[in-house]
Amino acid sequence: MLFILLSTLILADSYPTFTQTELKFIEKKFGKISKNRVLDYQKNINLIKTFPKSKRLSRTNFYLNQLLPQYDGVIQKQEDHWATPKEFLTIGYGDCEDYVIIKYFSLIKLGFDKNKLFITTVREKFNGGHHMVLSYFKHSDKSPLILDNLSFKILNLKIREDLHAELFINETGVYKFNDKNILLKIANHSAEYRELIKRIKREN
Repeated sequence: MLFILLSTLILADSYPTFTQTELKFIEKKFGKISKNRVLDYQKNINLIKTFPKSKRLSRTNFYLNQLLPQYDGVIQKQEDHWATPKEFLTIGYGDCEDYVIIKYFSLIKLGFDKNKLFITTVREKFNGGHHMVLSYFKHSDKSPLILDNLSFKILNLKIREDLHAELFINETGVYKFNDKNILLKIANHSAEYRELIKRIKREN
């Protein structure tokens, strides 16, 4: 319960936001390009806020997908590092989970219900690989929309025949589909998500 409350408080702060002190530090340590990337993010998120909610999803996905991908082994020298949005924006590129995480927090910042957004692990049916996307359950009783860093199109999971959804993760716990494609809670929390929130807390 305390962890969920902590998560809620962090999300309520419209994370990520950057102070002038942080911007100066980023410019000094990572250079002007990194600082300008952060400023561009803030500018675009504020612009997207002015759009009708029906357009915010696609514009956020399109904007953030323009950042260049890179494997975790190159970025963090470790596999499956879940970068915080501040880390991701400072570095300027990331792996699939890093795109998902920044989209997750950006959409919450833009007024989307955090209970309808899920960090989602998927298996790629055609090559057997593993991938991560963001699921948005616009309607709780229908298949979610999928935001994918490999696609500028937002499609319903039913249409994404190349993907098999495995786990759905957010601050309320870990879920999977039952045989009727209804979310079933299988754990109260994800260790990776909990660690991510701890690192976000240390940033503030």
